[in-house]
Amino acid sequence: MYQVTFSEQAMRELNKLETLAQLEVVEPISSVKSSDLEHPREPLGRFHRDGKTFFRLRAGEHRFYFDVDGDTLHVIYILHKNSLEDFLLRNRLPVSEQQLVEQHSKFWKYLESLTK
Repeated sequence: MYQVTFSEQAMRELNKLETLAQLEVVEPISSVKSSDLEHPREPLGRFHRDGKTFFRLRAGEHRFYFDVDGDTLHVIYILHKNSLEDFLLRNRLPVSEQQLVEQHSKFWKYLESLTK
């Protein structure tokens, strides 16, 4: 069994959900076993970027993007399945992590400005 840690972006996404929804979304990542990582099958996938291995796990309407460091799964992103960021990561388009973070924050600021 793995310990699961979350980046700031991932925690912000989790905190947007109600408590029960948080538990439902987090359950699949907390159940990942080493055998799952060795031979990923849907809803788990593996991809490589810049010589590093990353995993994607579908959990309802969300996608967890994480890496493995020993006995720890570090969730880097939690993205909604219909977001631009999720599309870019799934299609392995050449986008740096910094660009993704910048796009994410600009996108949400833009949406927030529409409601004012």
